Parts: sequence; structure tokens; C-alpha cells
Amino acid sequence: MSKSKYVIVLAIMATFSFFGYQCSSTEMTSAKLYIQQKNYDKAIESINKEIQKNPNSDEGYFFLGSIYYEKQMYKEMANAFDKSLAISNKYAKDIAIDKKNVYITLVNRGADNYKKAANAKSEDTVKIYLNKSGDAFASALYIQPDSVALYKNLLLVHSVLGDVDKLEDQARTYFKKEKTSTSYQFLGAVLYVKAKKALDNYKISKNPQDSINAMAVYNENIPLLKEGFFKFPDNAEILASLSGSYIDANRVNEAVSVFEAGVKQDPKNEKYRFNYGTLLLNSNRYEEAIQQFEEALKLKPKYPNAIYNLAVAYVKWGTQINKENSEKNEKTDNTLYKKKYELALPYLEEYVTIDAKNAAIFELMGKVYSVLGKKAEAKDAFDKADALRK
Repeated sequence: MSKSKYVIVLAIMATFSFFGYQCSSTEMTSAKLYIQQKNYDKAIESINKEIQKNPNSDEGYFFLGSIYYEKQMYKEMANAFDKSLAISNKYAKDIAIDKKNVYITLVNRGADNYKKAANAKSEDTVKIYLNKSGDAFASALYIQPDSVALYKNLLLVHSVLGDVDKLEDQARTYFKKEKTSTSYQFLGAVLYVKAKKALDNYKISKNPQDSINAMAVYNENIPLLKEGFFKFPDNAEILASLSGSYIDANRVNEAVSVFEAGVKQDPKNEKYRFNYGTLLLNSNRYEEAIQQFEEALKLKPKYPNAIYNLAVAYVKWGTQINKENSEKNEKTDNTLYKKKYELALPYLEEYVTIDAKNAAIFELMGKVYSVLGKKAEAKDAFDKADALRK
């Protein structure tokens, strides 16, 4: 044999030797055969043997993830795929396709079940669909653990279910990911509900521990909401949770001082005026609240929230006067409480020119018209509220 032919033969032998070294192991060959037969348990058993022998088997982890994909075990699938990618990018393209398909499937499943819950007739059926929706969104998080949209969806589902414990974990995780208006709002609202629940338990049980638990949550939540409020003064939900927490924790004077300080620091800030007025309104300090809303309107005419809260303040003030008279069993003139309703009416009428699709506003207008003896206007307002709800 010539020297050149000898070199070629060696090269061919080396090539065959290389390919032979790269061929799948006995365990992987068996696993692939089991996969073709859809005998996934046996396939997993073979792959686990392969991984024990070769911990850096990117192929083993990839096929393991593919089996979990077929078995709809998405947490295990994501874990196996991640291990394969940590070893090499050999299967990166296939993994990306599988992950994308699973993510889309799960998000659609979550959305579909949420819609079914919204249309369900019985409470039990609603819960079944909501739990399915939550499970789908939670599984999707294994595929995209940094998806803020998924956390929002989960928070929405568990808010409807009233599952505070699950909601708290997810709200805290979301808050760690990003400090946005929404994350402050969700975590603050969840903690507020949790504290209020403990406080309600205390009113029934009279167990001091329930009261202690409630105050502990309020004391955590108030600084959080206070920080969120000054970062995002437009977020009404943050304000509502903050003012509610202050009131429930018997820290109203502190709350008033905080909001009042903001107004004094920046008296021409209509948002500070509005928020301070809202706290006063929630504390039933109607006259002071009205003053702040009026100042806000001077700074920003046609300020929708201030217009709405002015109407609410007058209605609540009138209702309180009427209630106090009834409790005293006094046969007094109704002029005073009706006067407050009359003062509310222009603001209600103005507000519906800004937001003509708010059924609750037309409902409130109908009640005010009824008290004032304006039957035709009341009927018209109630009819509009019913039409909007339909």
C-alpha cells in the first residue's frame, strides 16, 4: 500500500472512530425506543441511568425534558431543559420551540378558564374554573419566571378567590421583581386585606393574638404604602389602602399629619390636595375634605376625581346628618341633610359629562334625585344605570 493510501485509510478509521464515540449510549438508545412506544416511565428510568453515568449528558436532560413535555409536567420539563442548556446549546433551538409552545398553551388555558369562571352560574363552578386558571398561569411561570404579566394574572385570579395566603407570596415575588405603581398597589392591597381579616377575627374571637397579628401587618404595610403613595400619587388604590390602614390601625392623627405636611410643602399640588381630602373624607371629616377638594379644583379645573369626591363628601355628610337625627328620634327639619344632597347634585351632573359610562354614578344620582323629590330625573338616572350594566 502506498504511503498516500495508508494516510487516507487512517483518516477514514479516525473518522469512524470519532462518530462511534459520539453515538448514543445503550441507555439513551433504549430511552428513545421507549419514547417511540410512548412508554415514558421506562424512558425516564433509562435516561436517569444515563445521567448517573454521565452527569454532563446534554442529550439525556433534553430528552428527559421532552418526556415531561409530553406528560404535561411543566416544572420538571423546565428544570430538565435548563440543565441541558447549562451543559451546552446543542438543543437550544428545539428547547426554545417547546418552551414557546407550552407557554402559549398555558396562558391561553389560563385565560379561557378565567372567562369560563366569569360566565359560570354557581359559586362552586366559578371556583373550579378559577383554580384551573391559576394553575395554568402558575405553570407558565416555570417557563418564563420573570414574566410580570403572569404575576398580574395570578394576582387577579387569587383576588377573586379571596386566597390571601397564595396572593401574598405572589405579590411579594412580583414586588421584588419591580417597584412599579402596580406592584405597590397589589402588595399593599393584599396586606391590607390580610390585616383586616385578622382584625375581623379579633372582633369575633376576642383573642388578643388576632389583634397583635393585625397590627403587625398594618405596621409593615403603612411604610410600604406611604413610599408607594409619594412615588405614585395618582394611584387611587394605593391611597385607599394607605388611608384605610391608618384608620384601622388607629393611627389617623399620624396619617393626617403626613398628608397635611405634603400639602404645606407643596400647596399648589392638586394631587396632594386631593389625596389629603380623600383621607379626611375616609375619616368622616367632611367639611375639611370638601375644602381640600375645592382647592384642588381651583388648581386644576375639571379634575374628575376631585369632582367625584366632592359629590360623595356631600352625600355622605347628608346621610350622616339624617342618620344622627333618626337615632335621636328627633322630629327635626330635614332641610339640613337635603341641603347637602342639593350641593352634591351639580358635581354629580358635571361628572357624568366626563364619564358617561359609569353606572354607579347614575345610581347615586338616582338616589339623590329621589331624596330631593325629583321623580322624573331619578327614573331617568336609574334607567341609565340599568342600561349601562346590561
